Amino acid sequence: MTNSDGKPAPTAGDGRASPWIAFRHTTFTVVWIATVVANIGTWMYNAASGWLMTSLNPDPLIVSLVQVASSLPMFLFALPAGALADIVDKRRFLIGCEIALAVVRPRARSWSG
Repeated sequence: MTNSDGKPAPTAGDGRASPWIAFRHTTFTVVWIATVVANIGTWMYNAASGWLMTSLNPDPLIVSLVQVASSLPMFLFALPAGALADIVDKRRFLIGCEIALAVVRPRARSWSG
């Protein structure tokens, strides 16, 4: 195995490429750590919201509806957003999403009280 520059790829000692090679790149390591931390925060939020709902209203239907409400947007929008990201210019798509979030966030906060 060789890298794009023609040098041999680092191996795990038995001829296979090392799975840790990507962590040599600082940018990848930072993004990977940020993703892990964000996922842990999401898991904590899901566990806490379920726990809070069981203490506020122990009805299993209500608890399950809260969990569905927190995960439904991902199921509904992930596939169309991925297809749209493949079709349009990624930079413009990201800028458009950030502008949309900047417009919607203040209004959403005012709706919640």
